[in-house]
Amino acid sequence: MEPRGTPRLTQDLAQFIAERDHFYFASASATGAPYLQHRGGPRGFLKVLSESELGYADFGGNQQYVTLGNLEENPAAFIFLIDYVNRRRIKLWGEARAVETDPALTRSLAHPSYRARVERAILFKVARWDENCSAHITPRYSPDVLEPAFDRLQNRIKALEAQVRELGGDPGEFDHVGE
Repeated sequence: MEPRGTPRLTQDLAQFIAERDHFYFASASATGAPYLQHRGGPRGFLKVLSESELGYADFGGNQQYVTLGNLEENPAAFIFLIDYVNRRRIKLWGEARAVETDPALTRSLAHPSYRARVERAILFKVARWDENCSAHITPRYSPDVLEPAFDRLQNRIKALEAQVRELGGDPGEFDHVGE
C-alpha cells in the first residue's frame, strides 16, 4: 500500500474497494454529534471515480435521513472498510455530499442487477486514508465463500461413501463416530 496520509487512491486500494459489499459511513452534525451508518449492497457498489473521489448510489432505506442532515451541516465524513476473510481494514477521511440533481451520475453509480430504489448519489472526496493493523479482526465468512466449500466437502463425502459401498461396507456405520 501507499504511504499513509495521502489522498491518492492506489490501484491496490481501488481493487480492495471494488471487492467490498459493505462499509461503515460516519458523519457528524454541525455541533459534532457523531452518527455511524452501515451501508450494504452488491459487491463493488462503492465506486472509485478518480484518484481521490469515491461515489455510491444511496438506496431507499429506513427513512431517517440522519446522514443527509449531517452532510448538509457538516461535510466531514469517514469511511471504514473491512475485509473479514483476509483480516484487512482501511480508514478514509474526507468530505461527502449528496447529489440529487444529476440523474446521469446516479445511474452511473447504480448497480444494474440490484433492484433497490436509488434516491441519490453520495460523493466522497478523500483527504487521506490509512490501512489499519489486522490485530483482533475475527475472520467471518459470507455464504458466497462458505457454500462452494461446503458443496466440495459434501461431494467428497458422497464420493467416499460410494467407495465404502463398492468395498462392501455400510457408510452409515460411521455416523455415530464422535458422539
